[in-house]
Amino acid sequence: MAGGDTVWIVGMMGVGKSAVARLVARRLGRPWVDTDAEVERRAERRIAEIFASEGEAAFRRREREAIDAVAGRPVIAALGGGAIAQDGAAERLAATGTVVSLRARPETLLRRIGDAAERPLLAGLAPAERLARIEALLREREPHYRRADLVVDTDALGPEEVADEVIRALAVGGADA
Repeated sequence: MAGGDTVWIVGMMGVGKSAVARLVARRLGRPWVDTDAEVERRAERRIAEIFASEGEAAFRRREREAIDAVAGRPVIAALGGGAIAQDGAAERLAATGTVVSLRARPETLLRRIGDAAERPLLAGLAPAERLARIEALLREREPHYRRADLVVDTDALGPEEVADEVIRALAVGGADA
């Protein structure tokens, strides 16, 4: 694996990062961490509540702290969709582990996300507006996702199949899966 010990699973909301990280960790016999869940645990509040009461900047600070807490440790870590797009994050992730980007078409993400009530960047939007917002976020974040050591397309795959692809790619040292 490139960098350090951590395997960072990145990608847009709805791509399956948490499910895949859990499966990869179980199969490799390593612990796993969901940084969004870690932020919520530490704050004792849901991410939507953090966004509403403190704003996105405060959430991103908490997110960085959760990432720093596991950086370089031998864990499989699922990151929030925008984590890698924050200043210096891609470099920090690359220096401390292998970055795996999961990707899917906007329409696939919209279907997987559903009503988005718990997604602060999409909550309250009609389906067409959610799709437009997902497309805009993808345009903004895609350059960061492309910096990953490994990329796995998830559109036609379930979590088990994506985990297979990730493990296979990690075993051969990294190529687009």
